[in-house]
Amino acid sequence: MASGGSAIRGSRVGSGPMGEQDRGYHADRIAISYWDALGNETVRYFAANLPEEEIPEVIDSPSTGLPAGRDKDNPPQLQRTEPYKTHLAYVKERRTEQEAEQILDDALQQLRERRGTAQPA
Repeated sequence: MASGGSAIRGSRVGSGPMGEQDRGYHADRIAISYWDALGNETVRYFAANLPEEEIPEVIDSPSTGLPAGRDKDNPPQLQRTEPYKTHLAYVKERRTEQEAEQILDDALQQLRERRGTAQPA
C-alpha cells in the first residue's frame, strides 16, 4: 500500500510557511486583574486605548461565580438576594386588612350578582 497522503495532513487551515506572522496586526492590550472573596484571581484583557470608565469594576468570577473586583484587599461580597415573594405577599404590603376585606366583599357581591344569587340590600 502506497503512502501518498495529503500534504496538509496535521497542519492547520490557513497556516503557511510564516505561521502566526501572517495573522495580521495585534492590537495593544492591557491586563486587568480581578479578585473574588475567596482570593481567586482572574485576568481579563482589554484594548489599550479603551477609556478607563468602560473597563468594568466588577465581573463574575468564572471559577466560583462570585463577584470579583479590581481591589485585591477589598473584594466585593456576594449580594444577599431577597427571598421569593408570592403575589399575596406583595398585596399584603400594599393593603391593610380592612381594605382587603372590603375588596373581597365587593368581589363576592359582583359574583353573586352575575350568578343571580345576590340578596337585595
